[in-house]
Amino acid sequence: MKQVYPTFIVNTNDGSEHPFLVCVPDMEIFTEGETLADAIEMARDAIGAAGISMEDHKEKLPVPSEQNTAIEKVKQFAEDIDFSNGILTYVDVNFSEYRKKIDTKTVRRNVALPSWLNYEAEHAGINVSRVLQEALMNVLNVKRSI
Repeated sequence: MKQVYPTFIVNTNDGSEHPFLVCVPDMEIFTEGETLADAIEMARDAIGAAGISMEDHKEKLPVPSEQNTAIEKVKQFAEDIDFSNGILTYVDVNFSEYRKKIDTKTVRRNVALPSWLNYEAEHAGINVSRVLQEALMNVLNVKRSI
């Protein structure tokens, strides 16, 4: 699922290594970046990680706010930083693609095969796990992330 969240970015111009401060009020996220492009990428990464965590905990993803609501939220969450001097942009995240990109751990599944089929696969040198992965991707109509 793809979502687009309002994101506020302010350049502190303070000479620090990460002068661009970022707030995504719908997700209650704060991050930072070295450049504007880096700040947007950091926002996308933070939104993706938070969203994946929420999905894993069976929580609903927040609905992206309209501009005026986002402005009110950022004032509540960021009392120390005046994001009104910065910019409001929108950052898109495809949560399904983000999960494929970061969630690469393997999971053991117990699969039952007839003994004769297992014998044939072993003698043919077939990696049953690989065949199962390819079959599931085909059935689910998904592609491996690059």
